[in-house]
Amino acid sequence: MNRASVLIVTVAVAAGAGAADLRDDRGMALSLQRPAERIVTLAPHLAEIAYFAGAGAKLVGASSYSRFPAEAERLPVVADSGHVDVERVLALKPDLVLGWRSGNSALQIARLERLGIPVFVTEVRSLGDIPRISRQVGSLAGSGVLAEARARQFENEVAELRERFQGAERVAVFLEIWHRPLLTVSGEHLISDALRTCAGRNVFAGADTITLRVSKERLLGAHPDAIVTSGYGSEAREAWRGLEGVPAVRNNRIYAVDADLLHAQGPRFLDGVRALCGRLDLARK
Repeated sequence: MNRASVLIVTVAVAAGAGAADLRDDRGMALSLQRPAERIVTLAPHLAEIAYFAGAGAKLVGASSYSRFPAEAERLPVVADSGHVDVERVLALKPDLVLGWRSGNSALQIARLERLGIPVFVTEVRSLGDIPRISRQVGSLAGSGVLAEARARQFENEVAELRERFQGAERVAVFLEIWHRPLLTVSGEHLISDALRTCAGRNVFAGADTITLRVSKERLLGAHPDAIVTSGYGSEAREAWRGLEGVPAVRNNRIYAVDADLLHAQGPRFLDGVRALCGRLDLARK
């Protein structure tokens, strides 16, 4: 029996009224005989998605920095910086754990599953993943009708943004997610998808790794017309001294977007996309 089959047997094999039968972003099948009633989330954006999907009242534990909505801050903390306190999770007796594929330890996730706890692991790489995961969480928690309505609204708002910027002049952008050292993301990252929505082009889209360190020489060679920072103060011109050969620096097209929005992976990220589109409009002018 393969691991996926074992997981299905451990949770519940039989489908029935109110059951959810889904496959997560690891390709693992998960079947619940009834909607989950005690849910633990292992990343801040998963708590936000759970509330968005109508399952907030069923959350009994979350990770550190789960601040949106405000109710999430009052939940017991069971994970910090990707590390999961397995014993604390067990003490909460969850019937569903929502995990983050690239942010949680695969070994700790596997341990939870060996202990008989159903785990559903997801990864947000595009704007479309947020409503998709919201629908899945709604299905697992028995709040599918509300999750569907909110997911559709999210998709409609994204479609409106894409239509608005469909014919806009494309802007070559360096996405700075940290200043010292200078870090950016590839075209596989969620922020890069947001950039495409705003008619921007990530100058490091073709990088082999999803996050990468960038030297001054590489930045000079990339010739971005605009720089978008994550709001850590590096939008100040002084922070880019010595890089006047970069068009964005030379023309003072350096813009900040609140990191709480630009680094979010839940529904609030749409506000970050709107802010990003607004910055690129400034660059076009």
